[in-house]
Amino acid sequence: MFAHGILRSARAGLLAGGVATGLLAAALNSPALAQETIKIGAPLALTGGLADEGHKQDVVWKMWVEKINAGGGIQVGDKKLKVELIEYDYQSEGQRASQLAEKLINDDKVQFLFSPFGSGHTKIVAGVGERYQIPTIACVASSESVYDQTLKYLFGTLSPNGGMTTAMVKFFKEKFPETKSIAVLGRDDVFPKSMAEGIAKAAEAGGLTVAYKELYPVGTMDHAAALSSIKAAKPDWIYITGYTQDLILARKQMQDLGVTAQIVTMVTGPSYKEFTDGLGPLANGISSSSWWHHLTSYEGQGVWPTTAAFYEDFKARTKGDPDYVHGSCAAAGEVIVDALARAGSLDKAKVRDAIAATDIQTFYGPIKFGPNGMNLSRELPIIQVQDQTIKVLAPAEIKNADMIAMP
Repeated sequence: MFAHGILRSARAGLLAGGVATGLLAAALNSPALAQETIKIGAPLALTGGLADEGHKQDVVWKMWVEKINAGGGIQVGDKKLKVELIEYDYQSEGQRASQLAEKLINDDKVQFLFSPFGSGHTKIVAGVGERYQIPTIACVASSESVYDQTLKYLFGTLSPNGGMTTAMVKFFKEKFPETKSIAVLGRDDVFPKSMAEGIAKAAEAGGLTVAYKELYPVGTMDHAAALSSIKAAKPDWIYITGYTQDLILARKQMQDLGVTAQIVTMVTGPSYKEFTDGLGPLANGISSSSWWHHLTSYEGQGVWPTTAAFYEDFKARTKGDPDYVHGSCAAAGEVIVDALARAGSLDKAKVRDAIAATDIQTFYGPIKFGPNGMNLSRELPIIQVQDQTIKVLAPAEIKNADMIAMP
C-alpha cells in the first residue's frame, strides 16, 4: 500500500532500492551508541502536481536535520537527542496524505509532523495530528480558514493571507493612481481561493471596481474562456491565483489571446524559480507577493544565525536562490528546537503548550503564534519579475527596484 514511501534521515542521503529507504541519525548505526531520537514525520508531495513544491520542503528539512545532528542534536532536559526525519511520498493526493500521516504516527511513532505544501493538504494532515495530539508544524499554509479553534496542535510559520492583499492594493494604487478596476481569476482550492476572495474584498475596500471574478476547477487545462471574458472587461489590473503550472499556462494563453493590463499579478508564481524558468521573457512585468525574501537581514537563534548564513548554505547546496517556501520550512524546525528546550521533555501536552508560547527571532524573521496558531502578521515583500529576475518593490528596507508597468 505504501510502495512509494520514502524514508530519509540526516546522515546518509537517499539509500537506493526497496519499497522504502531510511535515513537514520548517525548514532543509531552502532548499537553501542544507540540512543533515543526525536522522530519527525513528513508526508510530502514528491510526485504528482505539487512535486516541485514538495521537493523544496524536502531539501531544506534535510539541510536542517544535518545541521542539528552535526551539533549533537536537540537539547531536551539534561540530554541532547538526535533527529530522525521520516518522509513518505503522498503523490499530491489528499487522501493518501491522510493515510501516510496515520502510518507515521502509528507505525513510525513520530512525535511531530511537518505538514505538506498548501492549505488544503495541511488541513487534512493537521486533522490526523489533532486526533493523536501530535504537534504539527505547517510551513506552507497561510489561509486563515485552516487555523480554526478546533485544531489546538497546528501551528503555522507563514503570516495570514489578509496582510498581503490589503498591502498590495495600497501599494499599486500609489504607484499607478489611474488604476480603477481589477479582474480576478482564482483556482478553486483552499489557498488560491482565499487569495482571490481576499484581493477582491481588499480592492473594493480600496475603491476599485471588481470587473470580473471567477474560480476555475483544479486540473483546468484551458483558461481561454475566462481570459477572453477578462479581455472584454478591460481591467486595469489582472490578478490570477493558482499553483506554478496553472499560472504558467494562464500567462502563455494571455499572450496568445492578447490579454493584457497595466498591472498583472500572479500569486504565487513569481516567488518560484520554476515560474520564471518556465516562461522566460513572458514572466517579465508579472508582480506577486511573498512571505519572505533572502534580501532580508534577520538575525536570531538557530542553526542559521542570519539570513545571509542560510542563503550561503542553501546556495552551496542547490546552486540556486531560496524562496519563501525554503525559508519558512527551514525555520519550522527551529520552532521545535525552541519548544523542546523550554518544555524540557517530549510530553505531548507540554510541548504543545511550549509551541503555543513561541516568541523567537530566526533567520526567517520573527515567529510568534497568535491565538489561532498562525504566525503574527508583519510587512511582507511585494515582488516583480524584471529582466527574468525577481526584484523586490517593497518594503523599503529591502527594495532593490521600482515597479514598472507590464511591457
